[in-house]
Amino acid sequence: MDVLVINRSVDSKRMAFQELQLNSLQLRCQRFDAITPDCLSPPKNDPYWTRWNRRLTEVEKAIFASHQLAWGVIANSSKPQLVVEDDACLSAEVPRFLKKASELANVDRITLEYRGRKKLVATELDSRLSIRRLYQDRTGAAAYILWPNGARKLLLRSAQRPGLADAILCEAHELVTYQADPALAIQLDAYQHHIGPSPIETRSTRRSPVPTPIDQNSLFQKALYRFRRISSELNMGLRFLKYRKVAVRKHVNLSQNWPALG
Repeated sequence: MDVLVINRSVDSKRMAFQELQLNSLQLRCQRFDAITPDCLSPPKNDPYWTRWNRRLTEVEKAIFASHQLAWGVIANSSKPQLVVEDDACLSAEVPRFLKKASELANVDRITLEYRGRKKLVATELDSRLSIRRLYQDRTGAAAYILWPNGARKLLLRSAQRPGLADAILCEAHELVTYQADPALAIQLDAYQHHIGPSPIETRSTRRSPVPTPIDQNSLFQKALYRFRRISSELNMGLRFLKYRKVAVRKHVNLSQNWPALG
């Protein structure tokens, strides 16, 4: 299975880390040039970008657009690919996992990520692979296997509404999504808390939202953002109730087998 690495051209150190990591795992690496705020389509001031639960920063828009473009590539292919952000560390178990995952049918996405947050997952492991059906999550954009059919579903959803890349993936309940358990990927900033010293600098490219003056963000728009946030929280609660008999909210395990890349 091919690995598609989302990377900005200015982040050459991160790409060098990914090449070292993927070479050590004997995985094919394809660099995918990340979108920058100046190259957004639609442009960053288009009304499309106001359809999320809050105002998105320019960097958040670019990250989402980069994933969206990757989905387009996979949607036009005939096989699944592993999408990796350039700050994701991969377990030494990933090559074996990818080989087995490529043989699965009736799957749209498998997230490999561990973030130290509880997930709503099936109580039983799937008999085909060490995965659990994933019913609710809050993260998952750092490393995930995406099948062409799942990519097409994400493109349909994101055409109507943008958002944080993680959130759009987690809200896409029309996808048949699974969680690797144990998890096989972790971002660099979490790596140093759960595994050991980070192999490279962990400075995040994301930025916290900047307060918006009222003349740029009307009172009506603020009320609409608030309504959407409340609706999202309610939907998560309803989803928990819907699957409470077959699922449990828990921390998934984390792989204990990581390549030495320091």
